[in-house]
Amino acid sequence: MATARRDPLTLEVVELIGTVVARYYEEYEQAAAQHALTGAQARVLRLLSLEPLPMRRIARNLKCEPSNVTGIVDRLEARGLVERRPDPADRRVKLAAPTEKGLATAEQLRDSLDFAREPLAGLTAAERETLRDLLQRMVGESAA
Repeated sequence: MATARRDPLTLEVVELIGTVVARYYEEYEQAAAQHALTGAQARVLRLLSLEPLPMRRIARNLKCEPSNVTGIVDRLEARGLVERRPDPADRRVKLAAPTEKGLATAEQLRDSLDFAREPLAGLTAAERETLRDLLQRMVGESAA
């Protein structure tokens, strides 16, 4: 197994993944800054645009401490992008949810992230599906 991690192809793939991740975060930070947001605030807003979430789940998704998420949500709430509401399934739990302004901002952020769109457009639909399936396998998700 140790040999497989050191072969030139594996090392090249790891480097390419690192380059893609670095470009993604760089562009994400730039897009967030255009909305006077930090990258972390933008990522929380993106998550919440998919569904309202409790703080612990946001923290788990971002791989950070819940106390960090509380501060991020506080700042987003102060800007009118997020609101807290009781969880209908358990009223003791508070969900963070995007406001209409927050949803619009999340959509603008998503639309401005285009570093991969052009290269991905050069791939066929079958190639994009294969790439998606391989990435899902790498992160331990089953292909849909």
